Parts: sequence; C-alpha cells; structure tokens
Amino acid sequence: MGLTEFAPFDAILVAAAAPAVPKPLLAQLVDGGRIILPVGDAEYQELQLIEKRGDAFPASHLEACRFVPLVGYHGWQEPPKR
Repeated sequence: MGLTEFAPFDAILVAAAAPAVPKPLLAQLVDGGRIILPVGDAEYQELQLIEKRGDAFPASHLEACRFVPLVGYHGWQEPPKR
C-alpha cells in the first residue's frame, strides 16, 4: 500500500515480486518520479523501471530476475506455490 502519509516520493524501490504494478505505489510518485520493482509470476519476473510522466507511466524492462513474492492486497493473497 505504500506510505501515503509521507508521499509523494521521488523514487520507490520494491524488493518483492508483484503479479502487476501496485497502483497505490504509482499514485505516490511525484511527476518525474521512478519506481523499480520485479513484476511477473512465481517462476519468471522482469525487473521494471517505471517513470511517472503526467498521467502516463512508461516502463522499461531491465532484465529477467526472481525475487520473493509480494504478499497482500496488491500482491498474492498467499505465497504462490513453487
């Protein structure tokens, strides 16, 4: 969910893989802000760099990776089976 009470942020680093980019984190970026996070399923993820440009969020795919799962409302409801 992020830390709305301290937002907006210039940068956010997520160290757990999410099935999709959590929208609350995107909303907490300043214009020009960046977020880096792994996105994908339990077996294959891509490290993504996403920038906020007005209402757009262009993403760059940096490289394949494998992180621990992000568990919770904007991640998996429980850790994915491996």
